[in-house]
Formats: sequence, C-alpha cells, structure tokens
Amino acid sequence: MSHGPRSGLYAVSSALLAMSRHLEVRDVLKTIVASARELLDAQYAALGVPDDHGGFAQFVVDGVSDAQWKAIGPLPRQHGILAAMLREARPERLADVREDPRFEGWPEAHPDMSDFLGLPIRDGDEIIGALFLANKLRAEEGQPCPEADGRCGFTEDDEELLTILAQHAAIALTNARLYERSRELTIAEERSRLAHELHDAVSQKLFSLRLTAQAAATLVDRDPSRAKGELQQVAALAAEATEELRAAVVELRPAALDEDGLVATLRTQIQVLDRAHSARVTFSSNGARALPASQEEAMLRVAQEALHNALRHSGAARVTVTLERRGPGAVLRVTDDGSGFEPTAIRSAGRHLGLVSMRDRSSGVGGTLTVESAPGKGTMIEMEVPGG
Repeated sequence: MSHGPRSGLYAVSSALLAMSRHLEVRDVLKTIVASARELLDAQYAALGVPDDHGGFAQFVVDGVSDAQWKAIGPLPRQHGILAAMLREARPERLADVREDPRFEGWPEAHPDMSDFLGLPIRDGDEIIGALFLANKLRAEEGQPCPEADGRCGFTEDDEELLTILAQHAAIALTNARLYERSRELTIAEERSRLAHELHDAVSQKLFSLRLTAQAAATLVDRDPSRAKGELQQVAALAAEATEELRAAVVELRPAALDEDGLVATLRTQIQVLDRAHSARVTFSSNGARALPASQEEAMLRVAQEALHNALRHSGAARVTVTLERRGPGAVLRVTDDGSGFEPTAIRSAGRHLGLVSMRDRSSGVGGTLTVESAPGKGTMIEMEVPGG
C-alpha cells in the first residue's frame, strides 16, 4: 500500500487519538498494537514491555486468534531480534526475519513470518517496549506477500510512520503508567490512614478491656458484687470495640468501588492480575448497571476470592470474568480451565477454597452462589444478586 502524505497523516492522527482515549496501561498497549497493524497494513503486530529478568512483563498481540495464542504457549524471552531491539535501541527492517543470523526460531504453533519491521519504544534513555510488525499485506488483495523480495516488504515510509507512532506511544504509555501509579498511591495512603485509626481505637479499647478484666478477677472472691460490676463493664467495652471494628470495616470499602463503580473496579483489578500472572485473565460486561453498595462490595469480594483460587491453586491457563445484567440485578461469573475439583468432597478434604466465605457474602446481600466443577474440567463460580 502506498501511503501518501495526506493518507499517512490522517492514519497517524487517528491512531494518536485512539491512544489518547485510554488511561489503563493494557488498553493503551492494545490500542498501540492495533493502530500500528492497521496503519502499516501488516498481518501481525505485537508489543512487548520488558521486565528485569530476561522476559516480558506484558506482551500484547494483534492478528493472532485466542486459540492460536494459547497454542503458542508461554510469553517469549528477550532473545534474538527482540533482544537486539531492546539492547541496541535501533529500528530493525528485514526482508526475511528467518534468514537473519540472530533468528532463533519460534514455537511450533507460532504463525510463519517473513518480512519484519521493529522499533524500540523509548522514554528518554529508557527503553520501555519493543513494537514490531510482520508480513506486509498487499493492498489490492489483502494477502501477505508470497516472498520477501523487497518489492512489497516494509518500506522506509513504513519505518518513518512507525517511528512517529512509537514516539507518541511512549507518551501514552508513560501517562497511563503515571495514572495507575497515582491510583495505587492514593489507595495505599488511604489504607495507611485507616490502619492507624483502627490501631489506635482498638488498642485503647483492648487495653481497657484487659485492665477491667484483671480488676474483676481480683474481686471475684472478696467482693463478688463489685466483680459483677466490672464484668458488666467488660461486656460494655467489648460491645464498643465491636462497633468500632464494624465501622472501620465499612470504611475500608474499596475507594475505587465508590469512585468508579463495580464494572470499572473489576476491569482495573483484572488487568493487573492479567499482567501479574502467566494465565490469561479477561473481563467483559454486558448491560450491568449500578447496584446497592452492599451488593457491589459482596460481588467484588467474591470475584477476588474466586480469582485467587483460580490463579493460585487451579493451574488455569485462562480465567474469564463476566458481569451481566439480569432484571434489576446482576450475575457475576468466574470461569477457569484449571484442574477443577469435586465440590461435594471439599469440606471432607478440608479444602474450603473460600467457598464458605463466598456463600456467606452472597447470602448476606440476598444473593445466590452456584459452583460447578469436576476434576480436570475447570471451575465455574456464579453469583447472582437481586439489585435494589
């Protein structure tokens, strides 16, 4: 495809506008990759954010189906052409990546690639990502070139456009990181404040309880009536401590839930989990609307517990979370393809997996919890609440 100045400028402008609409890091990464692939008419595009251990903290692809991606296996390491881009911080435009001496092959399920264009994404002197495209498409047929002979591979114009995109991608990615970091700091500061208040209040009450109980113990034999009065004071102090704890728990309701609502809070937390674990964790919402505060918090806690089980204990490669409207209420569903279990045998085996807590949270807001699982068949946990 020939990019004239007008069409190239329009395409880059559209890509930059798309990137500016997102604040979450993973959304920005996906937009960068999709924009680059569309902008340069490539069959495949990918963007990797390196970690400090020779791998990638995040790796986003476009042009590869979910089934293909799952079959490919673990995320790539920093080797071959990818390592060269990260280490040498220069563009790589190759007629056939397979013939480059640095090429080290790819997994069996990996799609075949030939012509290649890659660029590091830089924030000042720091390389924060590697963006690359493969298999330039023919404009008239929409098919990859049969061979990379220089006639329809990536051109200097393509490299120039991708360079512009990478420069702005660095800005968008840095802004998204700063946004997420500011959110994390706000939450951390709020939790620290509440922890101090909770510690002070409860410590004082527990100290008073201990002194009063000691006084009652010394009076039991020589002055039973006074001992009875002291014990009544113990009961009153215990009730006050309980009320303060309950108030603190209410205040500990996640700040993001109050500010953003259940859908946005789940989406953000699941994006973090997706980055932190090798399993693919996804979230989708269909028509869900605001629910009473108690129901939203219960749903969030159940989702967190179910996700913890799936990611820590099941060995799942994929975890899917959905939130859908059902009448005036909503249905939360957490599904994984992990090892599964026999639900009726959990209690006897001493492995509650948080199910008792999840059932209590659900019933406490008038909801229902359904668990479907079998050994080797994965797990589905569904929570329905009535709304308000």
